[in-house]
Amino acid sequence: MIPRSTYFNLGFLVCLFSSICCQNVPEGEEKLRVIISTDIGGTDPDDFQSMIHLLMYSDRLQIEGLISSPYGPGRKKDILDMIDLYGQDLPKLKRHSAEFPSVEDLKFACKQGAIQAAPYRGYSQSSEGSEWIVECAQRTGDQPLWILVWGGLEDLAQALHDAPEIESKIKVYWIGGPNKKWSVNAYSYIATQHPDLWFIEANATYRGWFLDEYARSDLTNRAFYRTYIQGHGAMGVAFKDYYNGEIKMGDTPSLMYLLNGNPDDPTGPSWGGSFEKLRHSPYHLFTDQSSVEDTVAAYATLEWRFKGPNQKIPVDSVCFELEIWNQKWPGYAIGNGTYVVRYSSKRPESEQYHVSSKIKELEGLSGFYRSTIPWPSEQDEDDWVLGDHWYTDVREPDMFIGFQQGAKTVARYREAFLLDWAKRWTWLAEH
Repeated sequence: MIPRSTYFNLGFLVCLFSSICCQNVPEGEEKLRVIISTDIGGTDPDDFQSMIHLLMYSDRLQIEGLISSPYGPGRKKDILDMIDLYGQDLPKLKRHSAEFPSVEDLKFACKQGAIQAAPYRGYSQSSEGSEWIVECAQRTGDQPLWILVWGGLEDLAQALHDAPEIESKIKVYWIGGPNKKWSVNAYSYIATQHPDLWFIEANATYRGWFLDEYARSDLTNRAFYRTYIQGHGAMGVAFKDYYNGEIKMGDTPSLMYLLNGNPDDPTGPSWGGSFEKLRHSPYHLFTDQSSVEDTVAAYATLEWRFKGPNQKIPVDSVCFELEIWNQKWPGYAIGNGTYVVRYSSKRPESEQYHVSSKIKELEGLSGFYRSTIPWPSEQDEDDWVLGDHWYTDVREPDMFIGFQQGAKTVARYREAFLLDWAKRWTWLAEH
């Protein structure tokens, strides 16, 4: 819960940041180069909302890629459909800025990424999306390529595997948390093989965008649509198709991070959050069933290794499942009768897991674990050591909202960035 006084005390900062963000890019100044990797059309419809928001601010950036990297049914077509809506509203947007990109340029930037989670090794086969990341990153110039990841890390991990030299040419802002659960193998590959990557791992900070207990009455998640979006342009009409218009847009803080503040300094104030250096990524290896006494940090990487028969199963083949919270996670054979599965909790939780497999030695295995905050926990000898440019949610207690670590670093500017967006919706209400 955010104390009501917090918003009053931050009034000056809200006004200050509001005056900064609503400005267009100064004439002659280079726009930031950006690729978005999104699971739009997959398991959560909030990416449709975030895509509309992105397109409404596309005059502020040089969008080089829009990559579909779904878990579930989403595909590149979902991005193309949003661009078609944008095209209907583009004449009105261009009245206010000539910098909005053409429909043709945006569609050219759309690429299909990976549609399956990475296996245990963390990468698989190149996709159109991963190849596009490599191509864009290798272009000459002094500017880094910003990669905003709204879903899994599969295409980024694949690109780094295929062309490791791009590590020094890119900067990444990843909305982790629940996405880390689905993308834990790709994350593990990046953290262990590319620890010097410039990387923001936002596991909970982004939630400050849609936690609105103390929001102004017209700026609550439900009221904002009715007050500022409803009926405004083709995008405003379509917005109601997702959560009935109630804003969520959990990935949008990654975009706002680039549009406000100094993106080269993650520790400073920004509408996309403030972060601190992450020196180690917690990793816990269990060589047998874990118990309720096994306590780990929320968002840590958990890995169970079970012994079984030394069958002739190809390495990295799925041969069992581990079930947690009624969700199933694939387990793999890695040779010599060893079977392994990874998991990451998206929040503090105490839970039991169950294993199902046609391999009788694995069938029915079960155990417990407990995850706690803050993240990370004290460094353990098994943890993955990271370089000087890996950042994550701040641990300062005053920046928590409930158990959402760092969320207040976004929430304290929520009114300012919503009002800035509201101005752009008025453009689409014009005749």
